[in-house]
Amino acid sequence: MFKIIIFVVIATLIGIVAFSVVEGDINADAYNTSNSISADKDDSLTVTLSGEVTRPGTYYLVKGATLGQAIEKASGVTSNADPLCYETDYIVESGMSFYIAPIYDNSNTCSITPLEKVNINAADKAALMNVPGFGDAVATSLLEYRSSTSLFHRLEDIKNVPGIGEATFTKARDHITLKSA
Repeated sequence: MFKIIIFVVIATLIGIVAFSVVEGDINADAYNTSNSISADKDDSLTVTLSGEVTRPGTYYLVKGATLGQAIEKASGVTSNADPLCYETDYIVESGMSFYIAPIYDNSNTCSITPLEKVNINAADKAALMNVPGFGDAVATSLLEYRSSTSLFHRLEDIKNVPGIGEATFTKARDHITLKSA
């Protein structure tokens, strides 16, 4: 019995030493990778994808990259992604985030009816007021903003409209589109 205990202790010590050497190599590789990324910071940017993408997260891209390239890095969109809610040829900038909206309600797994959506680039005030979180004042602000600047090119652009913050965006994001069918 004593020999078995000694053998187990020695095997455990060998295992600990082996794992610490392997972990040190992995950490060194991670350190070298992060240094090479920061060294090329002038040529790269980060973009965060959420919603109906296969692998949501933050991705490094080269300057001048498009949303389509970011989506490719995230292994594409899910079958529930609404193509009317994003533009793949949109040129991304560092630090941007993109929410890819669903076609069907994610809280209802058996849903066969698409969510009712409003095109924020073409809708009138009455249609905009049907969007959750949009009242009279927000719909008016959105129309004024749209006429004074330009069309919206990503869902997150509505947060630039006075009166629309993160909470309103979260309520509305599954109910708006950038294009019409």
